[in-house]
Amino acid sequence: MNAQTVTAASAAAPVSAAKQAANQANAQLSTGPTSSSGKAKCSLNAVKTALTGRAVLLPTEDAALYEQHVRGYEKELRPVGQRECDLVQSIADSSWRLQRIPTLEFAIYAKGQMELAGQFEDQSPAVRAGLIQLETQLANEKQLRNLHLQESRLHRRREKDLAELRQAQSDRRDRDTNTLETAHRLNLHAKRANKPFDPSALGFEFSLSDIEAYGAGGNAVLDIGYAAFKRFSEARANLKAAA
Repeated sequence: MNAQTVTAASAAAPVSAAKQAANQANAQLSTGPTSSSGKAKCSLNAVKTALTGRAVLLPTEDAALYEQHVRGYEKELRPVGQRECDLVQSIADSSWRLQRIPTLEFAIYAKGQMELAGQFEDQSPAVRAGLIQLETQLANEKQLRNLHLQESRLHRRREKDLAELRQAQSDRRDRDTNTLETAHRLNLHAKRANKPFDPSALGFEFSLSDIEAYGAGGNAVLDIGYAAFKRFSEARANLKAAA
C-alpha cells in the first residue's frame, strides 16, 4: 500500500461523517422557516390558548420577545443539524409555556378577587382576604389543577429533550473528534511535505482554521462544530437570498 492509498484510507471515514453533517445542515435549511422570527410568524397563523396546543404564541404575546427567547437558548445550547435544532426549539417552547403558567394562575385569583369583591364584608381585612382566596380556589379547582398538571408535563418534556440533546451532542463530539483528529494529522503531513492542504477537497466540512484551532487545543470540539455549522448555514442562506 503506497502513501496515497494510506492517505485516502485515512480520509475515507471522516468524509462520510462530514457528508452526514452537510446533509443535516441542508435539511435544517430546507424545512420551513429557519429563523425564530419566521417560526413566530407561522405560530401566529394558528394561535391556540391551550398550553398543550401546537402553536406557541398567544395573540397578546410579543413575537420579538419570543424570537429573543429562542435565540438565547440557541446561543446557550449551540445546536448543530436538524435533530439538535428541533430539540432546542422544543426546549425553548416548553420554557416559554412554563413562563406563562404563573401569569395564568395570578389571573385566576385576580378574577376571583374582582368577582367576590362584595363578599365577606363583615369580616376583618385579613380574614376576608383569606376567604376570598379560598372561595376562588374552590371555584377554580379544576383549572388550577390543570395548570399544575401541565406545569409538571412541561417540566418533564423539557428535561427529556435536554437529556436527548446532551446525548446527541456527546455522540457528535465523538464523531467530530475523530474527523478533526484525522484532518489535523493530514494537515501536519501536508505541512511537513511543504504542500497545500485543502480540507474541502477531501470532503471535510471543517475549514482549515477549524482544524488548526483543534490542533492548537484552544477550542472545544462542540464549539468548533457549532461555528462550522453556523458558517455553512449562513452561507447557504445568503446564496438562497441572492438567487
